[in-house]
This record gives sequence, structure tokens and C-alpha cells, in this order.
Amino acid sequence: MKRKLRALAAAGLLVASSLVAVALGGNASADTQICEQYGSTTIQGRYVVQNNRWGTTAQQCINVTNNGFEITTLNGSSPTNGAPTAYPSVFFGCHYTNCSPGTNLPIQVSQISSATSSISYRYVSGATYNASYDIWLDPSPKRDGVNQMEIMIWLNRQGPIQPIGSVVGTTNLAGRTWEVWRGSNGSNNVISYVAQSAISSLNFSVLDFINDTRNRGAINNSWYLTSIQAGFEPWQGGVGLAVTSFSANVNGGGNPTNPPTTPPPGGGAGCAVKYTANSWNNGFTADVQITNTGSSAINGWTMNYSLPSGQTVTNAWNATVSQSGSAVTARNVGHNGSIAPGGTASFGYQGTLNGSYSSPSSFSLNGATCSRS
Repeated sequence: MKRKLRALAAAGLLVASSLVAVALGGNASADTQICEQYGSTTIQGRYVVQNNRWGTTAQQCINVTNNGFEITTLNGSSPTNGAPTAYPSVFFGCHYTNCSPGTNLPIQVSQISSATSSISYRYVSGATYNASYDIWLDPSPKRDGVNQMEIMIWLNRQGPIQPIGSVVGTTNLAGRTWEVWRGSNGSNNVISYVAQSAISSLNFSVLDFINDTRNRGAINNSWYLTSIQAGFEPWQGGVGLAVTSFSANVNGGGNPTNPPTTPPPGGGAGCAVKYTANSWNNGFTADVQITNTGSSAINGWTMNYSLPSGQTVTNAWNATVSQSGSAVTARNVGHNGSIAPGGTASFGYQGTLNGSYSSPSSFSLNGATCSRS
């Protein structure tokens, strides 16, 4: 499962003897080497730089400067048909409880009047990696855990690697043509914009990519922008890769909206849910049917609802279902992510039961409330 940011795993940084030691969450005023797996520091009193070596146990080190970072040690490697070894990156916003200093994120999409960023990279040859700019969004103002929507901008792709999912078309944004991929990694939905050739620097509107994702029905204006970040996903090699500069500014002043109490999810489509359950003394099964009652297709869906007390999901089919307390999140799998107008998608699960049985009372799809059918 692909993970980008995690709760920091330790309280100290491994620092080369020739460099000044800093504590996790400190401010890098001189070149600082981080080798600790999830070590991080702040730069410019505004951004967080993180090592984020989540996909390998081999050593990885980055040298943090006031403007970015460089990969100085990278001993791990991963098969090119799987996930990368890490995502060393610099970010603005909040993820996994680690927030950049003074950030105004999370912020509701409808409240954003402008969101701009600039990034400059230094590349190397003979390695397999992507240079990736990530934009994270969620139906709630989430500061921890996995967000439900990931926008990836691939500014450079080297080697036989590809984004999650499959190609769904092309689009023109930031004065360039991008190949658009769409899929899910089992933890969150992903839309990737892949450059036709390597881009070493880009000054662009983050909001343009958010709006394009919204127009594809993946989010709506009630969702929240939680973080924006830039770095590298290395598979094999990559010493010398560097982010040489990074900036991000998100301004409010738009028109905040409350999550809608009536449809639409996914850019104008409505939804209805039929929930059919069968229970016995200490267990139950449930079948959930989602109907697209609107006029536009739903492409990629996430359903949220709460189970009554005493119910625990044990296994599921035709969806990736997770539970935290009473809160349940069900995400589409590859074959049922698209629901045409008037069409349906179904999933089910089995659970244990402690006490009397009752069904959930309300459901939301992609952040909007569904009717019951």
C-alpha cells in the first residue's frame, strides 16, 4: 500500500558528525543531514522537509538546505512494477499530525481564492524515479491519517514505472499537455498528471489542478485541501536528486460551503443507497447498492457512514472497507469505480454483532449525503 506521510517514528535525527544536529521539527539554518526513517525539519519557518523512507529498511539520507534538499544516500531499491522506496519531500500544510509552521491548511476548496506554487528540481541520470508534486484533499479538515484524494503531478518519469490506474485522456494545464491517469491504491483515490517530457521547474496554479479533478467528479467544493508537497519517488538509484527551491501560497476569500445535505457528489450527480442486512445472534451480513440518480457519471467513489454500537466489520467484497470506531469508509475497487447516470454499484461485508441489530441511518458518497431507496 502506498503511503506518503506518516506519524514521526522517533524523536531524534541521525546527523552526520560534520553537520549541526537539530531536533525533529526544528528549523534548518545550516545544511542538515537527516537519515532517520521519518525524520523531518522545517525551513524558512514555513515548510517541512521530510526523509519519509517508508518502502524500504535500507538507509536513506537527505541533506536539507534553506531552499530544499538533496538525496545523499540511497541504498534501497524496489521492483519497478511495485511501489517506490520512499517519498523524500518538502511540504506546506498538514499530514499525519505534522503541520508546517503557521499554515492555513486545511482549507475548504470553495474558500480558496488562489493557490500558487513554484518548484525547481535537479535531476540525475541512470536512476529510476519520478519527480512528483502531490496535492492532498479530504472531505473533512483532516490533519492525520490517509486523505481520500491524491493528485499527483509527474514532472519527470525515468525508467519503466507508471502511475496508479490507467490512462483516461489528456488535458492542458499550466501551459502544458498532460497525460491523465486515474485509479486507486486501495487506501486512497489517485489522479495523476504526467508530463510529456521532463520539466525542471514550474510556476503554476495549484487551483487549476484541483478544479480539473473536481470537474472529473472526484471531489467537490466542500472538500478540504490539506497539504501540497514536492519531492521524489525513487525505485532504483537516485543519489543527487534535489529539490532546489519550493514555495507555496494558498489564499482564502472564496465562498465557503457546507457539505451538501442533498446530492450532488461527483460534480452534479445524485445518489441513493439501498442497504439490505441479514443478522443472527452474534453476526450479520449487509449488501449495499449505490444508484447514481444524477445526470453525470460518478468516476471513483468513497462512501462514509456509521455502524450502530456493537457492530464490527470482519471482511468485505467488491469494495475496500475500513472501520475506525463506529465510522466506516468503503472505497470502490477497480471494476466498479464508475457509475453511469441511472447505473448502480454494489458491495457487501460480514461482521460480528454484540447486542440487537439495527441498520445505519445515513450515508454519504464523495462527501455528499445520499437518499435511501
